[in-house]
Amino acid sequence: MYLFKRKDDLERHLSTARKEGKRIGFVPTMGALHQGHLSLIAAAKENTDLVVCSIFVNPTQFNDPADFEKYPITIDQDILQLTAAGNDVLFLPSVQEMYPKGLAPEMHYDFGELETVLEGAHRPGHFQGVGQVVHKLLDLVQPDKLFMGQKDFQQCLIINRLIKLLHLNVELVICPTLREQDGLAMSSRNLRLNPTERQNALHISRALYYIKNNLTQAPLKEIAGKAINELKGNGFDVDYLDMVSIAPDGNIDFPAAPGKDPLYAVVAAREISSNVRLIDNMQVN
Repeated sequence: MYLFKRKDDLERHLSTARKEGKRIGFVPTMGALHQGHLSLIAAAKENTDLVVCSIFVNPTQFNDPADFEKYPITIDQDILQLTAAGNDVLFLPSVQEMYPKGLAPEMHYDFGELETVLEGAHRPGHFQGVGQVVHKLLDLVQPDKLFMGQKDFQQCLIINRLIKLLHLNVELVICPTLREQDGLAMSSRNLRLNPTERQNALHISRALYYIKNNLTQAPLKEIAGKAINELKGNGFDVDYLDMVSIAPDGNIDFPAAPGKDPLYAVVAAREISSNVRLIDNMQVN
C-alpha cells in the first residue's frame, strides 16, 4: 500500500493510474477504522481497479469542539487493517495540507432543507463542513466511484446533492450498515464506550427493531413515541427519532403513514453516562 501525506504526491500517483486506464474507487474516512469501513474497501476493490482510502478528522464538521478533541485516533492500527484488506493507496493529510488558507469556508453549498432537519437541526454548520472537505477530496482523487455507508444516512443524501450541485462525474455507491452480532451499528464512536455503556448502547438498535417489528400494529407516531420513551428510560437524551422517506428530489420526507417505500427509522441519541452521541437508521418496511 502506498501512503501519501501531500496532495501533490497523491495527484501524481493517481494521474499515472488514470493514464493506465485504471478505474479509481474512493473511501473517505475519519479513521478509527472498523469492519464497516473495511466492507467499503472490499466493495471498492470489487468494483474498481485501484482503491484510495483517506483518513482525515475534519475539524470543520464538528460543531462541538470537545467532540473533535475526543474523536478516537488509531492510525497505526488503521494502517495495519488497510494493508491486510488490500487497500492500494492511503491519503493521510494534515489539517494544514487540507486547509492551507485556514478553516474559514471558501464557498457555501446550497443543500436546501436537507441540512435543516435531523442532523442539520441539531448540528448547525455540520453539513457545510462535510461538503467542504468532500469537495476538496473529490477534486483531488477524481474517483470513478465513491463508497459510503448507509449508517450516515443523511450524509449520503448530502453528498449525493453535492455531486449534483458541482456536476461531478462520480458515482455514489451506498453500502449497507454493518452491525455487531448483538445488533449495535459499527461506529468509531463505540470506542469511547466502556463495557457497561457499550451494553446500554444496544437500546439504540433495539428501538429501531421494535419499530420494524411493530410497524403495522399502531400509528407511526405512537410506535415511535414508545421507542423514544424506552430510550429515555434507559439513560439516553434523544435528539430525534423519526420516520422518514426520501422524496424524488432527494430531500427527506416525514410521512404520516407507512405507505411510502422505502421507509426509514432514523435516530440520534446521547448516552448520558458517557456523553457519547450515537446515530443509527434502519429501513423498516
